[in-house]
Amino acid sequence: MDITAEQRGAAGAGGEIDRPAPMAPSNRVWGSDAIAAAIRDLDIPYVALNPGSSYRGLHDSLVNYLGNANPRMLLCLHEESAVAIANGWAKVTGRPMLAIVHSNVGLMHATMAIFNAWCDRAPVIVLGANGPLDATRRRPWIEWIHTTRDQAALIRDYIKWDDQPASVGAAVEAVYRANLIAATPPRGPVYISFDLAVQEDEVVAMPALPAAARHAPPLAPEPAGSAVDQAAQLLAGAQHPVIMVGRVARDPEAWQRRVALAEAIGARVLTDRKAGATFPTGHPLHAALAVDGNAVLAAADVILSLDWIDLAGTLRGAFGRSPPTAKIIQVSLDKNLHRGWVMDYHGLPPTDLYLLADPDAATLPLLAAVRRLRPTPPPPPAPVERRGPPPLAALETAQTIEVPMLATALGAAVGATPVSLIRLPLSWGDHMWEFNHPLDYLGTDGGAGIGSGPGMAVGAALALRDGGSGRLPVAILGDGDYLMSCNALWTAVHNHIPLLVVIANNRSFFNDELHQERVARERGRPVENRWIGQAIRDPEIDLAGLARAQGGVGIGPVTDPKRLVAAIGEAVAAVRAGKLAVVDVHVAAGYDPSGAAGILGRTP
Repeated sequence: MDITAEQRGAAGAGGEIDRPAPMAPSNRVWGSDAIAAAIRDLDIPYVALNPGSSYRGLHDSLVNYLGNANPRMLLCLHEESAVAIANGWAKVTGRPMLAIVHSNVGLMHATMAIFNAWCDRAPVIVLGANGPLDATRRRPWIEWIHTTRDQAALIRDYIKWDDQPASVGAAVEAVYRANLIAATPPRGPVYISFDLAVQEDEVVAMPALPAAARHAPPLAPEPAGSAVDQAAQLLAGAQHPVIMVGRVARDPEAWQRRVALAEAIGARVLTDRKAGATFPTGHPLHAALAVDGNAVLAAADVILSLDWIDLAGTLRGAFGRSPPTAKIIQVSLDKNLHRGWVMDYHGLPPTDLYLLADPDAATLPLLAAVRRLRPTPPPPPAPVERRGPPPLAALETAQTIEVPMLATALGAAVGATPVSLIRLPLSWGDHMWEFNHPLDYLGTDGGAGIGSGPGMAVGAALALRDGGSGRLPVAILGDGDYLMSCNALWTAVHNHIPLLVVIANNRSFFNDELHQERVARERGRPVENRWIGQAIRDPEIDLAGLARAQGGVGIGPVTDPKRLVAAIGEAVAAVRAGKLAVVDVHVAAGYDPSGAAGILGRTP
């Protein structure tokens, strides 16, 4: 597949950004040109990467053979950010994006982000490379330490599939297979390592590409009719049904079907902050898990789990060690994914009916079957008064900034503009913001580590921009998360990706402070020492300055509650003008709205 000079000169959605010089017409092609042609055939608009010599051939083909368009390169300053950006993109679109990492060392850097994508069930295609497996072709030193016999062994336990093709034809096939496997539910990351020699050998002719449509991912599977009928009978006959909404798509139509199903049977609905916005939080049937979720589950007679994350653990919280009294219906494909290395399959939940299906695909036939059995829905419950964030007036009298005040100030600054909350800190209470659309909140990272927030925010903001959502992308990050990978923000500035980052800066890896306090209390030791080895102070870091150093707008630190609305308003104006803006807000340490100290992990 040759391309035109116009295609080579185009810079994709970024306009004049990184436009390559035109290449003279030529009939000569190399192995990496065929790989690049296959990548373009997948219609993936971007590839996030950190450069490395092991894929220099593919890099050249993406720039000069494809013209840095479809996909267009997003240069990243670290491989973890490259994969995190692809993960953030997938959170919004549900589709794969590409990331490329350098042989061995680049893949090692990227491992945490790949693990996040695995736990997040994100369809990310990671491409890598290897030094020549033919030892006679290796350059001294560098290509020996950058050549491995089984490179994917580094990550095989938390990817769906990998390949190390030994020919150009096999490499082309691997590209199509990677897209097919990554995007097939249950989704997840995949990895291909391209031998340097395969990339750099000249080929006599460009191999014919298969028809991309004949290798497209399959439709999400629906449950069998008999299973749907059994589930519908349980749900339609329930007196106290509960729906637990976990990993589902960000499809507005699927969102409405979930609402309709809950209303058809009068089910209370539980949602999970890890999964993002999955049901309107202001709906009378919604029950906040952190407030009364366990009581709701304990009173249920039928529970429908739509791929709930850690169903067994949640049921144990409600029923203790006793078997649940409710009938449990599980709808999930997740059991088809797991390996033995990481225990992200969680406890073994008791189920009375298991629908091996995609939860979004199952909702439509379930709804139709329930309506046949119960044509008249029960009357809706009376609306429950829900507390929100502090009133605006509270900022005028407060002495310190508490985390809920961030919601107050953000709401005042954005007005009626729709917002996508890309990330939220643990200290963000469920009452602080209403979610009425699947893009209102995108959830957490999958692996519960630190450092993914900036990269995921950039990828999600890019998808929101290109999708024409009209939404203001906002990531509220902890200072620890921000500091580990804030260089991801350079990619947003360079590519004119508008994004607002608000840092809930408590100057500490604070979640671990709560763990240290708990351990000290259990052992009768001084809780006053919990900050040692945790506090990020003396000196304090200029977080806003780190944004300015990369070409973004940096505001703060903001320490006075009376300045908070103006500071966030200034940042919102900058984002509306197409810029990246970071607001460093010093929040009071110690705010713990829902027992966050009891959550294992180290997410500040």
